[in-house]
Amino acid sequence: MSQLTAQQPQEGLNEYGRRRFIQVFAMMAVYALCLFVPAGTLRWWNAWMYLGLFLFAILTGGLYVARKNPAIINERGRPSENTKPFDRLFARLSVPIGLSTLIVAGLDHRFGWSSVPLWLQIAGFIGILPGLIMPYWVMLVNAYAATTVRVEVERGQHVITTGPYRYVRHPLYSATLFGYIFSPAAFASWWMAIPLALSSVLFIWRTANEDRTLMAELPGYQEYAQKTRYRLLPGVW
Repeated sequence: MSQLTAQQPQEGLNEYGRRRFIQVFAMMAVYALCLFVPAGTLRWWNAWMYLGLFLFAILTGGLYVARKNPAIINERGRPSENTKPFDRLFARLSVPIGLSTLIVAGLDHRFGWSSVPLWLQIAGFIGILPGLIMPYWVMLVNAYAATTVRVEVERGQHVITTGPYRYVRHPLYSATLFGYIFSPAAFASWWMAIPLALSSVLFIWRTANEDRTLMAELPGYQEYAQKTRYRLLPGVW
């Protein structure tokens, strides 16, 4: 994720920002199809709970960020110029694998492959909450947290160290992976863990490549990395 200061001139939502909101709601519709069609029913509280939390996060965190820091919404809707080749490969692989996790969960619900206690399902939803909330904290402090890996110093990019970046160098990915750990319990599908494991490997690979890119191209990043030693998980990596 490109790291730029949040201290950018104030601007309102532009066409890219509005497009980003459309993309997010379209993505939510795709998620719903990938869950309910394989499940063969709409009577699945886990899927409704996930979609409800997703929508709640958009309508609270997303709109708050759009009001406080609209530049980041515009940035995330802007066409991906100068995207690194490895990140293009990541996008081609991560989208189908990511959607397959929901499809597997839906099939698991239809055919009853997994047995997960209700208390563990509830704990799973508690566990995935950081993955839904953290992105908005990141966007509040990082006005250029792009959806693709691109370094654009000419547009003012430089390292920031505030907010979640004080703890790890890639907090958005940390939250995503943390959510992956709890998703099988939340969706009551142990089989879901297989594609989620593949997605996790992809994100770790992306993190390593992005970190090398920032080390080489973003002034000040090497000094930041010496102070904030861990990429994803404090004390581990």
